[in-house]
Amino acid sequence: MALNILILPGDGIGPEIVDVAEQALEALDRRFGLNVRLTRRDIGFAALKKEGATWGPATEAACRQADGVIMGPTDTAAYPPPEEGGVGPSASARKNLDLFANIRPSRSAEGAPALKPGVDLVIVRENTEGFYADRNMALGGGEFMPTADTALAVRKITRQASARIAHVAFAMASARRKHVTVVHKANVLKMTCGLFLDTAEAVAKQYPDIRVDDVHVDAMASDLVRKPESFDVVLCSNMYGDILSNLAAEVTGGLGLAGSLNRGDDVSLAQAAHGSAPDIAGQGIANPGSILRSTAMLLQDLGARRSDNGLTAAAVALDQGLDRMLATPSLRTADLGGKLLTKDFGAALAERLGLEADR
Repeated sequence: MALNILILPGDGIGPEIVDVAEQALEALDRRFGLNVRLTRRDIGFAALKKEGATWGPATEAACRQADGVIMGPTDTAAYPPPEEGGVGPSASARKNLDLFANIRPSRSAEGAPALKPGVDLVIVRENTEGFYADRNMALGGGEFMPTADTALAVRKITRQASARIAHVAFAMASARRKHVTVVHKANVLKMTCGLFLDTAEAVAKQYPDIRVDDVHVDAMASDLVRKPESFDVVLCSNMYGDILSNLAAEVTGGLGLAGSLNRGDDVSLAQAAHGSAPDIAGQGIANPGSILRSTAMLLQDLGARRSDNGLTAAAVALDQGLDRMLATPSLRTADLGGKLLTKDFGAALAERLGLEADR
């Protein structure tokens, strides 16, 4: 059965790093016989120039038809207003495709500039509501100004969304170290955080073998710096998860090496955890580690969905291949003290993934 992967290169360094992920997929395809079929669609500024919008219904339809999607970073802040075609691809995909789970692992790897060794945690973030104004209302935005000097924001937390993300976190913990930490601020936001916490605790009763604790979000920010090695799976609402996953990524080596998977019941989308870095676009020096980690996560997820051991083995091979590259000083990009350009890093990784097939 063919594995149909949709490639969305994005803006800035997006096309450069996505090319490396595509090259790795082709090497893995040859090694594991995955029958990968790659198609591309423009998003971001390239799509705006060709189609008049950075994201649209045809792209959403292509995402639904694909088995998996790889999305490069986009320069959303520089887009024109939505009425002029500047639609945020990431937010649109998450909301319109109901990609309710954002999974962000943080692991200390040899060769990565981790602040602490021995960290291996996953932040599981609710992705479709919360404080984010672009995805918590059926019509209109979640921010509004009743007067020129007053700005208000609406936070949306539902029991349904809280329960389904909690199930993702607990199921993931069942296959890891059986520990879930629920992040909240229920002592102040008694209704919204209270509902999120109460729902997570109710779901926890269905997983009696999982150890559960809860931490206030401000204390969690401190703990991720002080004792990140003590956490396994961290369950968060949208904004808390966004902020804390960036902090956890910095503790374990930086956003340039952080994987990110957005998944729903029907669609899985791998996405670089960082921005489009327009200041270095076109120079060929970007680190493709994040999109490669994310691609490995996508393969792992598709392997689980299909019960396909070949996809699972390919995911492990890609993850371990990247680890070996990072552990070798001469095989790193310049941001990690090496000398390889983006394309050279991709070629070296693809060669090593291919060589494994002959051993």
